[in-house]
Amino acid sequence: MRSPAASGAVFPTAILLALLFTGCGPQAGPTTSGPSAAVTSATGTTTAMPTATGSPSASTPASASWTGYTTVDGQLTFDHPAAWSVKDPAGELPEGGGAFAEVINQAGKPLATLRTNMAVGSTCLDRYPYSVLDSEDLPLLAQGGAAPRFVYETRGNDTASGPADTPAAAYGITSVPAPTGDSASCIFHFFNWPPTAAMFGAFYNPENNVTPGAASLPYLEQAKKYMETAEYRDIRRMITSLRPV
Repeated sequence: MRSPAASGAVFPTAILLALLFTGCGPQAGPTTSGPSAAVTSATGTTTAMPTATGSPSASTPASASWTGYTTVDGQLTFDHPAAWSVKDPAGELPEGGGAFAEVINQAGKPLATLRTNMAVGSTCLDRYPYSVLDSEDLPLLAQGGAAPRFVYETRGNDTASGPADTPAAAYGITSVPAPTGDSASCIFHFFNWPPTAAMFGAFYNPENNVTPGAASLPYLEQAKKYMETAEYRDIRRMITSLRPV
């Protein structure tokens, strides 16, 4: 299966989930509070909730108006720009329960998927060149061990391919320890969450994550340039705001 880097295609949620599932099994600076946001639950009620943010330089939102979403199972909540929407397709819930929600921007492009009650345990023995472009610990999601962290990272480069013989970049939350040395296993953006694990993120896809002025650049250069955009700052704030209800 080829990544967005190879084809430039818009991948449906199921394929993006399959890509994110490849990896090694999960192993087991506090954020500060920003302005309050309106959080809407599955029942439609709205309450004021604090917004978690990281360093001001990385997490300052580009969108002025924010709202919130609480998963149908009532376990998790997060903030997102009011211009974005959350699609919660109940018919696609994993067997056995859990939550499944897809965040879509005003152009209808999917930017991140939140899913809980994931089945994990696959193994990735291959190693690839890597880079960690951005990272932040998320202590509010800790489950009795090390806190998971938000990370934006890459695999592969111009001389050495990544998974599926192509470079890849993705942002999300992971409980896997940060890589060390000159290589890392597959991108594995799952974090420990009862009863098994959860995910909240996506692969960088130039068709969805618009990066102005980067169309002529190689995929990994586009992924790095994406960090300079207002959309990335909003995605970062949204994902790092995830917290228990």
